[in-house]
Amino acid sequence: MSIFQLPDKILFPHPSLAEPDGLLAIGGDLSPERLLTAYCNGIFPWYSDDSPILWWSPEPRQILFPDNLIISKSLRQIIRRGNFKIKFDTSFRQVMEFCANTPRKDEDETWITDEMIDAYVKLHELGYAHSVETFLDEKLVGGLYGIAIGGAFFGESMFHHVSNASKLALYGLVQKVKKCGISIIDTQVETQHLKSLGAENICRDDFLEILATQCNKPMLWKPDSK
Repeated sequence: MSIFQLPDKILFPHPSLAEPDGLLAIGGDLSPERLLTAYCNGIFPWYSDDSPILWWSPEPRQILFPDNLIISKSLRQIIRRGNFKIKFDTSFRQVMEFCANTPRKDEDETWITDEMIDAYVKLHELGYAHSVETFLDEKLVGGLYGIAIGGAFFGESMFHHVSNASKLALYGLVQKVKKCGISIIDTQVETQHLKSLGAENICRDDFLEILATQCNKPMLWKPDSK
């Protein structure tokens, strides 16, 4: 197999042509039209500052069905105490910047470039990209962001500055998508952390079949929805 060079036209090769590690194509841009086309076809950008834009479609795909979220006893206790407040779309750029700059175990550099932040902020302004924010004492201490297209939410990254803040954001996301009628949360590649919270692997073909239905639905997470 070979890695495809994207043309100026917004067009992607079929995800089944990806390399074993999931790398599918190189080049293109981060325009809203290209990003939305990519996500609807099970493809996402992932690259660093010193490389061109790289597009991926891993096999298998890790997803979370909202009803399958595992909420531990300790997290339920934290939710009941009510010390944290969960908000939506009030600090989108800041959430992305924290996701980019918060140190992570076993990661030396971020893949959330300034170019990517600007591109996803544009998607946020168009009503497609959303953030879930966890506040403690009016301070942003955790959160996540992603893209909502029809009945699918594509999770991108999360961060926490205090324990359990990102888990609370995920809990808030699940409550939100269930209320909106969104059926699936894409978590991209397998992590044991998300697996412990209820995420599971499915084959790429099954994932694409789900997207063919869900991405054709109207916008379910509306920008002004609470």
